[in-house]
This record gives sequence, C-alpha cells and structure tokens, in this order.
Amino acid sequence: MTAGLRLSVILVGAAVIGSGFGVRAEEPVWQNLFDGKTLSGWDGDPNLWSVEDGAITGRTTAEAPLKRNSFLIWRGGDVADFELELEYRIVDGNSGIQYRSFEVPGVPWSVGGYQADLEAGDNYSGILYGERFRGILAERGQRTELTRRGGQFRKTVVTSFADSKELQTHIRKEDWNHYRIEAVGYRLRHFINGQQTIDVVDNDLQERRAAGLLALQIHTGPPMTVQFRNIRLKRLPSRRRVAFIAGRPSHGFGAHEHRAGCLLLADALNSSGLNIQASVHSGGWPEDDGFLDFADTIVVYADGGQGHPFNAHLDRLQQLQKRGIGMVCIHYGVEVPKGPSGNAFLNWIGGYFETDWSVNPHWTARFDRLPPHPVTRGVAPFTLRDEWYYHMRFTDGPASVTAILSDLPPEKTLKRPDGPHSNNPHVRAAVLERREPQTVAWACERPDHGRGFGITGGHFHWNWGHDDFRTLVLNAIAWTAHADIPADGVPSRRLTLDDLLAHQDEDMPEHFNRARVEALLEEWQAPAEAAEPSR
Repeated sequence: MTAGLRLSVILVGAAVIGSGFGVRAEEPVWQNLFDGKTLSGWDGDPNLWSVEDGAITGRTTAEAPLKRNSFLIWRGGDVADFELELEYRIVDGNSGIQYRSFEVPGVPWSVGGYQADLEAGDNYSGILYGERFRGILAERGQRTELTRRGGQFRKTVVTSFADSKELQTHIRKEDWNHYRIEAVGYRLRHFINGQQTIDVVDNDLQERRAAGLLALQIHTGPPMTVQFRNIRLKRLPSRRRVAFIAGRPSHGFGAHEHRAGCLLLADALNSSGLNIQASVHSGGWPEDDGFLDFADTIVVYADGGQGHPFNAHLDRLQQLQKRGIGMVCIHYGVEVPKGPSGNAFLNWIGGYFETDWSVNPHWTARFDRLPPHPVTRGVAPFTLRDEWYYHMRFTDGPASVTAILSDLPPEKTLKRPDGPHSNNPHVRAAVLERREPQTVAWACERPDHGRGFGITGGHFHWNWGHDDFRTLVLNAIAWTAHADIPADGVPSRRLTLDDLLAHQDEDMPEHFNRARVEALLEEWQAPAEAAEPSR
C-alpha cells in the first residue's frame, strides 16, 4: 500500500473525456411570466397593483398607507431550481422579488421566504433578505454560508468579494435596471446590471427551502412606485452534484488509478440522463475546497492510512456532513488511522479499514446474493478478483448499515504472517472458526439523513470494465447524493480497453498484455449479452 507520490493536475468538470453517452435532459427553455398588458397569472391587491406603460406597477399613496408589506403572487406554481430575469424601476421606497417563498396563513397577499431586495436608496439593492425568514442573509458583496448549530441560526461571511458602494455605482436611480436571480440547489446568487451582488449557500437544514412561490413586493412606509417588465423564468433540472477527490499517483500502471477511475465514473454520471453533475479534483485534497459547499455527495478514491487526504480536514468534512451530504470511499480510501479519523468514518460511512483488525488480501469473491437495495438495482450476481479488504470495523452507533457485497474469503487469504494489514487472530476466528461471510461493500443511512457507502475493491483499474461492478458503484454514488436510481441502475455504456487506458498516470509498460485485458472484458460482458434488452 505504499508507493512514491507525484503531484497531478486538478481537473474540474469530469465530462472532458469521450464524447458522452446516454440520454441527456432537454435544454431548459425561457417562459415569459408577464404578457405586457394584463395581470393574467398574477394575484394581488387590486388597489395596489396594475399595468401601466407595459409594466407591472405597484403604487402606494399618502392617503392610503400600507399596514403591512403586500405582494403580487405569480400563480404558475412552485419553482425549485431556476434562473429569473426581469427589469425593474423604483421611485422612492423599498421592494423585492420573492422566490422559493410561502404564503402566510390567514393573511391575504402576505408572503415569506427568500427575497432579492431592491430599493430607491443606496444600501440594499441586491442583498438577500429573508422576509419572515431569518432576516438579512447576505449583505451586498458578501458570500455567506447559513447554518444552524445547537438550534441557533448562524450566518457566516465566507468572504467579501466586492465593495457595496462600488456595486451601487452600477445601479441607475429612478431608471430601468436588469435583475437576474439564480437558485441552483441551495446556492443562491443575485446580479444587477451584470454585477454579482451576493453568493449564498444555505446549509440550514431546519429552514432552507428547495422550492416555493415567486412574488413581487410593495413595502410599507412613505409613498412609492415600483415597476417590473420583461419577466422571464427558466426552470432548471434539480441536479445532484458529485465531487470526486482523486488521490495522487500510487501503485504504477493499471492499479490505484485514482484519477482515471474517477474520470470514468464521473463521465458515466454526467452522461446518464439523471441530472447528475460530477466534477473531478485530482491530486488529493484541493487547495480551494469551496466547491464542496455545493456538493450533494463526496467521493474519495485515493491512498489511505496516514496519507489519507481526509485526515487533516476532519473539521471541514464534519461541517459538510452535518448538513446531510453523502460520502463514498473506494478501495484504499476506506482506510484511515484509528482515533479521530476512524471515529469520523464510523459516523459518516458506517465503517472503515482498521489496522490490526482488517486485512487486505487479493482474492476472487463470489457475490451470489445481493440484497434488495437501490444500490443493487440492475446489478446481477457476479464474481471478481480484486484486493478485497475485509473484516472491516463497523459502527455500533445510531447509523444503519446494510451489507451490499459479502462472501466468505478462502483460507489462503490468511496465509501471510500477522501484521497491521495482513493477518491477525480476530480475522482467523471470524473466517476459520465462525465461518462468517465478510462484508466488502456496505451502505449506511445516518440520523442526519446523510448517506454513506464504502467498497473495498477497486485495486485493479481494469475492473471498472465489469458492468455489474461499475453499475454498483455508480448506483451507490447516485444514492448517496439522494438521486433516484432507475430500476435497471444508473445507465452507462460498456467500456473498451481504450477507454480504460485513457488518463492513466503511468505510461504503458512495454510488457503490457493488451490481449489479456481484452479477454477479461469479453468474459465479463459475454454473460450479459442475452439479458441486454432488460438492462
């Protein structure tokens, strides 16, 4: 498990390899929400809202002051992930654009939720405000993370990426301005006249909102007039985001090919038609890990033990895991040191490779029975030689662990002398005396609704060409991201030897037996030919 290391380049956007395959979702289209003439499709107080000069117009007067904020609600249904563009003009007062919002029970035309603020003054246009919903969530020019700890809401300013006063210079007073709102997953961004004004990640599991109403606000206070026109919406597919962390080069050609393996898996997910967006970050833990704030699951395929990329970042990962995101660990990535790292893995994925307890022999495992589980959909029983670590340390805590792949290892796997990875009395008692099948892949469901998965295979790069092995891992990644798994599993095309040779860190040696690997692929894929229509 030790080898020389050299740095590889960080890659973002795993769909860089191949031409892609599978069915891709149709491109989203823009929908006009205002016909320029009437308030058709909109619902609000007729004493406040009308159409003037081709624009939705909200107006208050000194003679009839508002007692509470009032809203013009779009009745086209709840909106989840989207882009919204419109033009606005405001004379005096304050207003806003509500999204992913809710109606207040018993109070006509009253709304709460996320608000893209706008005003006639100099301070608030572009901020993210929570109407009846936690207050100011990001000042102008801020990137914030919203969390909840110990029941208390917290707003953390991650960075200030722009100066508020400078942003104000791009906003035209009493004239038309262009507003764009992006809500993708739990990342929210506002732009006015092309200038980004906020960037927010809402990790507050208790109050964050995935979908809701759109509405326009007219505010209490002095008389005001606000107008909106050219309102259009583009609904986006609710993508699940997968972040691969690929380790550095490790064992030489054809083994522990972390980068190449992650690229193959990510390309399959990106091309599956399941609205999954995967990216690969290679070379171990990335220098800038901000992308993890937007991930639905993290996949690590890397050398482990003392050199595991997660060891030095447990606090950061715990912050992410608390919001219920998933984690997948492949092969050596399931091994971390006993103590803080091991305890964290018990909580996050339900188990790990513990030295002087677990072992790492090469052997051929027969997986004759697969449990009914989303991870096993479309996967037939299979046999595969790999470095199947076994006798994992599993949690006895509140997480629920399901054995996915299990087999009784042959006695020859225990012929090596006792050592931190090779053999020990605990393993001999389990395998030779009690004859206990050993779990080499497992799924974990956590109390925080997060999901984990560990698989000890993945030593030989060629094994990604095995349809059932690959489908099982693709299913597991999608499942931990809370994506829906089709009955036949995550679709992916069969891989050729050229696919498997792409992007390896080591040069092909002169003695490489191409025919042997091609024969393996033919052997693995042949049994599925008869069942091809049902896959």
